[in-house]
Amino acid sequence: MGIGNKIPGVSGGTVSFVLGFYGDLIYSLQKINLKAFKLLISFRFASFYRYINGPFLFPLLIGSLISYFGFSFVLDYLIRHFEIYVWACFFGMVLASVVLIARDYDAWNAKNILSAIIGTSVGVSLLFVSQGTENDNLFYVFVCGIIGVSGMTLPGLSGSFILMLMGNYVLLMVDSVNVLSKTLFQIAQWDFSFVSRPEQLDSLLVILMFGLGSFTGLIMFSNLLSFVLKRFYNRVIAIIIGFILGSLAVVWPWKEKVYQLGEDGSPLTDANGDFIVRSYKQYLPDWSSSETLFALITIAIAFSLILLIEYIANKIRTSKS
Repeated sequence: MGIGNKIPGVSGGTVSFVLGFYGDLIYSLQKINLKAFKLLISFRFASFYRYINGPFLFPLLIGSLISYFGFSFVLDYLIRHFEIYVWACFFGMVLASVVLIARDYDAWNAKNILSAIIGTSVGVSLLFVSQGTENDNLFYVFVCGIIGVSGMTLPGLSGSFILMLMGNYVLLMVDSVNVLSKTLFQIAQWDFSFVSRPEQLDSLLVILMFGLGSFTGLIMFSNLLSFVLKRFYNRVIAIIIGFILGSLAVVWPWKEKVYQLGEDGSPLTDANGDFIVRSYKQYLPDWSSSETLFALITIAIAFSLILLIEYIANKIRTSKS
């Protein structure tokens, strides 16, 4: 989930949905409420841990954080040097997700088919939304956190891609994360010189507000989804299937970058010197090229991997029952 949440176009929620723990995730997150807070401040840690389904939630969140930060540098390298194959891998995974979820869904009727079509339309329409400009206003960053965390709770809707549309993907998912990693490394070395660096402190404040917004959004979305799933389960699942299907357009491997331009018409760069991507323009590949062949093989491998994971999960569930 941590890796999925890092990539624009890929939803961590899709990962949880495919691997079969989406319901547990929503149930656990909506348990983080006033009662949980009262248990925490009264130092009833064991009761708090049990109430929020800690044996499931804590390993999941810790694993997501470790993979998000730990794999971040590897992923940045892979995207920089093997971008088409990274996108092909995620395309194959998302495609397998659609097949598996639609296969197990047995409530198709006119209303639910319409819901799936609406979900697909919304997913595809994200391609045509113009990207905003970067804004480090703390309230806007807080709102970005609330909206950006949607990818963790709503399968098919990429929080990173939403942040790209809002103009703050580089600020929040690249620059600020790098500053946070650097600061934690300094603290581990007992180096607190960052307190005298205003720019570093500003970046830490930005990531703090983004974190608070993400936490707020996580609780809001999980409770909202829990509410609607209880009352409109089949309709919501149909919309989610549509979302995931529509996200295939976003993770389409063959696309060229459209860079954000400055007033002089030249591409703008981030703190790492990389050009800032404003959007992507999809195109059909050259079917005769070796690159296309290897990308198709990557899609097939990723597709098969998801099917294998689902097969193993079914075997485990069968053995337990």
